[in-house]
Amino acid sequence: MTEQRAGRDRRATIWEVAKTAGVSHQTVSRYLRDDPRMRPETVERVARAVAELDYRPNLTARSMRTRRTGRVAVLLPAVATYGPPQILGGVMEVAHEHGYTIEALSVEGSAAQRFDRVLELADSGQVEGVLALAPLPPASEHQVPARAAIVASADYDDRFRGVGELADGSPVAEIVEHLAELGHRRFLHVTGALDFASARGRRDVFVATIERLGLGPAIVHEGDWSPASGRAAVHALAEHDHPTAVVAASDPVAAGVVQGARERGWSIPEDLSVTGWDNSLLGAYLEPTLTTVQVDHHRLGRAAMARMVARLRGEPAPPPPATPLNTIIWRGSTGPARNGRDRGGATP
Repeated sequence: MTEQRAGRDRRATIWEVAKTAGVSHQTVSRYLRDDPRMRPETVERVARAVAELDYRPNLTARSMRTRRTGRVAVLLPAVATYGPPQILGGVMEVAHEHGYTIEALSVEGSAAQRFDRVLELADSGQVEGVLALAPLPPASEHQVPARAAIVASADYDDRFRGVGELADGSPVAEIVEHLAELGHRRFLHVTGALDFASARGRRDVFVATIERLGLGPAIVHEGDWSPASGRAAVHALAEHDHPTAVVAASDPVAAGVVQGARERGWSIPEDLSVTGWDNSLLGAYLEPTLTTVQVDHHRLGRAAMARMVARLRGEPAPPPPATPLNTIIWRGSTGPARNGRDRGGATP
């Protein structure tokens, strides 16, 4: 049999496997479906024949018969560089747990043009579902062709800017409240680029929290996500009566704030407490380590794919994850305000 397999120049068929195992081709088909009702000795005979003939199922033919391909297309925003890879990692993790293969692709054009491509994919018979991580037109999930499921989980816009839950700036309120408990009374917020919903959300929560706690004025410096904007914000501060805490819109902005503070002779966190956002890898290794907000992109991916699996199985959509998307990580870059500074005194 080994010689027969070695000399074979074509793929073995299910009928050849059946003949070699001494069973019907229906029995081989049951074996390939992992039918638990098969007798162990039959399973062993078919498995031996499959191994001897190096048999591999014809997945294309099977998908034509069953309309099951085991593949899900994941539609990404058309960007030059794909954003946080954790979200796609979460998608793939859940897909593999349930036996699905992922094919990721991006599509140029408007949301309507993108949806035309989604419908084309869904009707191709090549995938069982299309998971859109890019925006689709409203109510697109209700225009689903019969051949495949469509799930839209638009956590990013066309430029991979966070929207929806990703634009939630509520952790800023907790950051300001905690720093106020540590004695800070003057705050500065350095924003990200304000064409991002996430940057606007963090700024708006900052201003509202400062006003609610009576810590005004709410000082805001418009940045652009870069370290340079954080550094420039610090250099623009007065020498005396300047803020004692800076809430930066991102970790790179926070790194610029730290650099600018050191160039002015201020120490972190004794003279200036600093927080960032996104929990960049290097933040835990800076000196001092950077207080930041961990965003669980991996959870987003898992939740999106869990919705797809439920749709494919005709099951109710799973409840939202219990774990928070955003978690504050307190580290060495934040601390109590100095006694003189928290009363508006001069900088040492």
